[in-house]
Amino acid sequence: MAAQQERAAGAAGSSERSAASSLLREIAEVVVLAVILYFGISFAIQAVHVEGLSMFATLDNDDYLIANKIDYRLHAPERGDIIILRPPTNNSTDFIKRIIALPGERLLIRGGLVYINGHHLVEPYLPESWVTSNNWPSDNPNGELIPPNQYFVMGDNRNRSQDSRFFGPITRDRIDGKAWFRIWPLAHFGNIYAEMPRLEEGSIPVGSALRPVPALN
Repeated sequence: MAAQQERAAGAAGSSERSAASSLLREIAEVVVLAVILYFGISFAIQAVHVEGLSMFATLDNDDYLIANKIDYRLHAPERGDIIILRPPTNNSTDFIKRIIALPGERLLIRGGLVYINGHHLVEPYLPESWVTSNNWPSDNPNGELIPPNQYFVMGDNRNRSQDSRFFGPITRDRIDGKAWFRIWPLAHFGNIYAEMPRLEEGSIPVGSALRPVPALN
């Protein structure tokens, strides 16, 4: 009788140890999975807090966005992309701007009009008349060729933006991610690419818009 009780007690103890071991294993698996997910998500996406009005009216002060950090590992940045970048002179500050000109393109800005390889760039997202720093480059009426692996960026709110007009084109390694969608405020949750730039089909010789038309006597 005593032997039977000892065997029963031993079986119960073994069952409890097995259950405890199984529980610890499940907890360990959950912890490992959580760590993998955390680092995986941190590698792939980034929460972005918009400070300032340089991208108004596409983005507003205190908007929160989700940025995709792996998109540009798969393909090159494209015109119209809203990107998170580090300006050439500052590694500790993130800017958010829109890509306007791509590597190898000739860019000319005159009187608030942007020309890419002689084609006028239509920009429907500009919130107001562009009157500040609306000529680039200032000393070359034929425009400037964007170097390989570099991108010319500007804020949508041109009168209140520090961008490539002042610090020049940025190299691809200064781009940390592409703004994906807005998560706050909830009233504006979702798409931030409702309006995009487009090149007009007709072209002009770059710089011809600057040349005065001779007066006829």
